[in-house]
Amino acid sequence: MHKKIRLNAAATAGLLIILFFLIIAVFAPVIAPYDPKEMIASYLPPSKEHILGTNDVGQDIFSEMVYGTRVSLYIGIFAAFIVTGVGTVLALVSGYFGGVADKIITAITNIAMAVPSLPLTVLLIAYLNPGKWSLIIAISITAWTGTARILRARVMQLKELPFIKIEKTMGVHPAVILFKHILPNIKDIILTRGAMAISGAMMTEAGLSFLGLGEFGEKSWGSVLHYAFFRNSIMKKQYWWYVPPIVCICVCVLGFMLIGYYGKIKKGGE
Repeated sequence: MHKKIRLNAAATAGLLIILFFLIIAVFAPVIAPYDPKEMIASYLPPSKEHILGTNDVGQDIFSEMVYGTRVSLYIGIFAAFIVTGVGTVLALVSGYFGGVADKIITAITNIAMAVPSLPLTVLLIAYLNPGKWSLIIAISITAWTGTARILRARVMQLKELPFIKIEKTMGVHPAVILFKHILPNIKDIILTRGAMAISGAMMTEAGLSFLGLGEFGEKSWGSVLHYAFFRNSIMKKQYWWYVPPIVCICVCVLGFMLIGYYGKIKKGGE
């Protein structure tokens, strides 16, 4: 028996989209024709030398977009890793052990879900030192609740199965039951929630950077969009400046959402 990844057309498309952006992020120094911080000439229109033209300070927009892929994916993936990890641990403890632990974790989850996430994230960013990890921490603090609640419900169902009850009666250590039986049976949900968490984190990062709350000097899709709007690119009809980051954000998020909704991992044999 071995694991097979069975993807339908939608999930396959999502995987291809993600691979495309990952390749761009990994090989950014090779793909980008210029240093994204190099100042050339302001407001140049698209041409052979500058595919997407240049911005107000003369930086090549295409190079900014290529390097921005790294920052956007970095923040999205690491924030999703923390969100999914925290949500999974809390769900396992709450759903399996129940009692006081369940009441405390459920109460914290309910309170956290009642607080509007975006205003809280903005408030946290305002008090943290500027940087990628500040964005990751702020996003993670406000985004784990959905994962914890969904996984908790599934863990509570699994612990009532006969073979789990038999093992508990035989005195099998809870850690063995959790990691050998329960965790493998919720891996599909974990992977789905992880993919959705990446898309959510990337959208949040883009929104925060667009508001000017990202790391100063870092090139991300959100920061490119921020400066494009700040310099009135729409009024000047400089579509080559504000359209590319919007398209990249939408397409990349779509890729992760397709994987999250339609991707399945099943066991099979040859």
